[in-house]
Amino acid sequence: MNLITPFDPWQGNWCSCPEKYSLSAYTGCGHNCLYCYASSYIRNFSSPRPKKDFLKRLEKEVRKLPKNSFITIANSSDPYLPLEKELKLTQAGLKILKEYDLRIMIVTKSSLILRDLEILKSFKKIVVSVSFTTLRDALTKTLEPTACLPGKRLKAIKIISAHIPVVARFDPLIYPLNTGEIKKMVRELKNAGARQIITSTYKVKPDNFKRMVGSFPKYKAIWEKLYLKEGQRLGRYLYLPLTYRKQLIEKVRKISLEEGLGFSSCREGFNNLNTKNCDGSSLFPQGENN
Repeated sequence: MNLITPFDPWQGNWCSCPEKYSLSAYTGCGHNCLYCYASSYIRNFSSPRPKKDFLKRLEKEVRKLPKNSFITIANSSDPYLPLEKELKLTQAGLKILKEYDLRIMIVTKSSLILRDLEILKSFKKIVVSVSFTTLRDALTKTLEPTACLPGKRLKAIKIISAHIPVVARFDPLIYPLNTGEIKKMVRELKNAGARQIITSTYKVKPDNFKRMVGSFPKYKAIWEKLYLKEGQRLGRYLYLPLTYRKQLIEKVRKISLEEGLGFSSCREGFNNLNTKNCDGSSLFPQGENN
């Protein structure tokens, strides 16, 4: 199986991303986010491990890509998970990729990305996406036990955005855990230097629902009502009821536009509300080859 693979998680209309590839040096993720959906289809997801012969295979595969190919690093893992501190495979992979005419997007919730800032600055076409669920340290420690705290992520955006376009993902929206933070979140992300807000709602799968109600038992009845009884099933996921989901997305959109930011929702079916590409790729430098 190739390392660099076409990205289309929905294999249909629910993914509105432009054509791109996905790449990760690791299988699984060490952030242990309670709401994670990838844990339902990747075996031993919470025990990340490096992909076999990653650098050797990457050297071989990248040569076959068309010029200006768009690669996201990474979609179902994090390129800067704790294991990266030791193995430095993402760092080494970036050194390979920068020798080619590619568009690169880094998606992370780790401030470890700052370690590689000089390498990232050497790319001509690059966007960084930093993910947030809450601004509160205590809630972060429960929802994302081994991810870095939001203050460190905001600092990372401030530093990176001086050199590279940055988008911020505010997702998932989890009623009522973080939906009261929308205005403050958007403003903090803007002040840090983000140029676009990307948002989505929490989507229920059996394993992540078990983790969520186990950690937040007082919301079990609310979530059972919103998802299990009244929710909308789309493929293998349970979504919030359509009307309420749209209200949340529209609220994030309204505040984002008031703050002068680009906006998009991700895998929600409200593409008409987007002012930019859903993944932040509108921020790639524009030119005759873009």
